Amino acid sequence: MRVGETGSRFLYDSFDAATARIEANERVSEERWNGLAYRLSQIEGTLDRLERRIWLGVYGVAAFLLTQGAETLVSAAMR
Repeated sequence: MRVGETGSRFLYDSFDAATARIEANERVSEERWNGLAYRLSQIEGTLDRLERRIWLGVYGVAAFLLTQGAETLVSAAMR
């Protein structure tokens, strides 16, 4: 406040709209990045679960084929 003036300081202090706009844009940008990081972590978790399921299927098929091969060998040996 200036000497000898009374009242609210907001009447005399200038409002820098450009700075306020930049700060608001920075806050919005930060929130968007936080949202993207959250979504990316969810996608990564989903991909990890999918990868585990795919490997489980691959191992299941391999086990089935080995079992069929072993059964064929055992049945051929008994003849």
